[in-house]
Amino acid sequence: MPQTFVDLDVRPILRGGGEPFEKIMQTVDALAPDEGLRLYATFKPVPLFQVLGRKGFAHEAREIEGGDWEVLFRRAEAPVEGEASAAAEAPDTDDWPEPAQQMDNRDLEPPEPMVRILAALETMESGDVLQALLCREPMFLFPELAKRGHAWQGGFEPDGTTYKILVRVGEGQKPAA
Repeated sequence: MPQTFVDLDVRPILRGGGEPFEKIMQTVDALAPDEGLRLYATFKPVPLFQVLGRKGFAHEAREIEGGDWEVLFRRAEAPVEGEASAAAEAPDTDDWPEPAQQMDNRDLEPPEPMVRILAALETMESGDVLQALLCREPMFLFPELAKRGHAWQGGFEPDGTTYKILVRVGEGQKPAA
């Protein structure tokens, strides 16, 4: 059966400093069985690939004019290759030291939690751990952590409203002078 696509352009939300994740998930949840999502964003939304992969969507991304991205999310017949293993490859935090720094960013609006976390990590030594509490899953923080060579593990606390993330500062990180 051919798949039709529902268009969602989150570029205005992103350019305004907002967080479009809730809008994206609402749109995905409202899709009919024969529908996919055509998403327009200001960057390649790599963290979203895993999130929607777990919901049974394959993705196809291409850069369009001005550095923006168009991503097609199609319903997949079987689990998307690599998605199950991505969760299994999360770092084992058992051998991590206790957090050297803790932050409660639950009362802050995006992008302030991400900005504060990244600034704090710049001041920490390689191997140190930062613990942060957030009011949502930090989808846009993940690619920044990966780019900087940091490891992380996170998830929602049992209350369902607090997202706790542990970030271990990557090798070669030197605190700002």
